[in-house]
Amino acid sequence: MTAQRIYDTVADDFSRVNDLIIQRLSSDVPLVEKIAQHIIESGGKRLRPLLVLLSSRASGYRENEHLKLAAVIEFLHTATLLHDDVVDTSDMRRGRSTANANWGNAPSVLVGDFLYARAFEMMVELKSLPIMEILSHATAVIAQGEVMQLMNVKNPDLTEEQYMTVIHNKTAMLFEAASHSGAILANASDTQKQALKNYGKHLGLAFQLVDDVLDYRGDAEAMGKNVGDDLAEGKTTLPLIHAMANSSDEGRQLIRQAIRKGGLDDLPKVLDLVNASGALEYTMERARTEAAKASDTLNALPASPHKEALELLTQVAVARVS
Repeated sequence: MTAQRIYDTVADDFSRVNDLIIQRLSSDVPLVEKIAQHIIESGGKRLRPLLVLLSSRASGYRENEHLKLAAVIEFLHTATLLHDDVVDTSDMRRGRSTANANWGNAPSVLVGDFLYARAFEMMVELKSLPIMEILSHATAVIAQGEVMQLMNVKNPDLTEEQYMTVIHNKTAMLFEAASHSGAILANASDTQKQALKNYGKHLGLAFQLVDDVLDYRGDAEAMGKNVGDDLAEGKTTLPLIHAMANSSDEGRQLIRQAIRKGGLDDLPKVLDLVNASGALEYTMERARTEAAKASDTLNALPASPHKEALELLTQVAVARVS
């Protein structure tokens, strides 16, 4: 299996990162530990720490600090998930109940804050000002992306360009920071640093665009969320933007009203319009374009199993839609 081959490339590193994550989650406050462990152990693909490991190794890194950097990235990501679920009032993530569903909003927000703080503690231990600059900037951009998304809930007038900015800030930014900081840690050449920065950005965009498609085509068991969750939350994603631009006036008005209203009352009709307009095919084509851009950046790297794994990751990104 292609995905497994990617993880096998850094299997030992990956295992050590997981150990480090559990070790650095320790807290004198039992509830902090319990909530943090709940979300960390709920799985997920650990894509962002994987990017740190692969990018640093592909750049020739031979030391062990990349393990700490990978854990930092995972803590930053987990903190955003805790806060996201509160903002979105989500009760399910990765097929399990969310922390806010189990313990309430206030503890979830505060444990998210703890994870941010722990990430910055570990970041300081790396003693790299350039890495701190990248990650602190990324954290600020991600927070702004979250606010932008919140401002655009139930807004059917979001343009494609505006939407791409939101998903770059909210999702692709941490992918970009992971691969870029991995290259910085490895003291890669300026060309390779820029290449890996761009790689993460385009890969992150590809993953998010595929997630947009899966929201209208996936199944809850595989995704850990329900079809139509984005519509239920009033989120205007690319499939809806394209469907509105390529439907009759009546269809466009129906989608606009469904976005403004939120909920799932109109999901069957919206799904029909999304499918009839070719919106999912269009969004997948955008995702494939981003994945191809990510793949092209790898020409700057020397041949290695880690470079090959990064290449495979661009294929896995778009292969999740059958």
